[in-house]
Amino acid sequence: MDRITRLYRKLVFLTWFLTLDLIMFGAFVRLTDAGLGCPDWPGCYGSTSPLGSLPEIDQAVRAMPYGPVSLSKAWIEMVHRYAGATLGCLIIAILYMAWRYRRHLGRSPALATATLAAVCLQGAFGAWTVTHRLMPVVVTAHLAIGLIVLGLLTALAAREKPHLALAAAARRLKPWVTAGLLLVSLQILLGGWVSTNYAALACMDFPMCHGAWVPPMDFRDGFSLIRALGELPSGQAISQSALTAIHWTHRNFAFIVFLYLVPLAWRLRAEAGLRGPATLLLCLLAAQLCTGLTTIFFQWPLAVAVLHTGGAAAITLVMVLIRVRLGTAGGAPVTSAG
Repeated sequence: MDRITRLYRKLVFLTWFLTLDLIMFGAFVRLTDAGLGCPDWPGCYGSTSPLGSLPEIDQAVRAMPYGPVSLSKAWIEMVHRYAGATLGCLIIAILYMAWRYRRHLGRSPALATATLAAVCLQGAFGAWTVTHRLMPVVVTAHLAIGLIVLGLLTALAAREKPHLALAAAARRLKPWVTAGLLLVSLQILLGGWVSTNYAALACMDFPMCHGAWVPPMDFRDGFSLIRALGELPSGQAISQSALTAIHWTHRNFAFIVFLYLVPLAWRLRAEAGLRGPATLLLCLLAAQLCTGLTTIFFQWPLAVAVLHTGGAAAITLVMVLIRVRLGTAGGAPVTSAG
């Protein structure tokens, strides 16, 4: 493998890894209520770091001791922004190499171009998250686009990772995997809606909710999109029945996802070139079930909640990896030779 190909692959894998970390850190920002730790954008009270904003932060803390602004929250928010800016620079570097050395690498630069477009959109939604005061639909869209970026980078990385050849007959599994990826994506959006509306503890018992299989719920208010955090479009506080509807929907849709993905993953294990990712998918589904239940029984511990978000991202990347490999079915094995 020559130097250029080796450098490109290292850059792709480093960026992919940072994206996964950034998604988990974004969950940490939400769960520590640090999303408005710096209530302006892109800086912190006009400064490039909280160190230059100490008087403003101190004044905000004195005005609201338990409010959204504190020095620790400001640092959490700004570290997230620094990491996002670093990710953008790395993707620009990938795009440069993909275009500059496209013949040498033997890869189309289209995927790298789409990744840069997605991360630019992600940056815009990051800014709107702050300027719209953590509006749930904006925060959920921010998460969704982050997962799109992760999926695109996973596709880039999957093209560079060697694997065994897949028989042409494996192509018939592509629509099933695509449908599974769509189900996972919908479940992640529902999970993001739970998180951004702080509805994770709306049901404290399991498998029932408030002692009933179908408790009183308000789906119309729970899934009204254009509204502020904790409020209804009318300006009234969101009701417990609306939060219950959000939580109950996410919880029960998870069973549909599991019932679909577990048999699919077991079938995928029959293909030698997919056995590793399919086994990992089964393990991730089991871990996701455990972390989801733990957030209920132990009242949403921070580390477990972050791991639950990371597990959702990991399931997404494994599904994308499997889908990319199925696209090579009937061809030669992918090797590490550059």
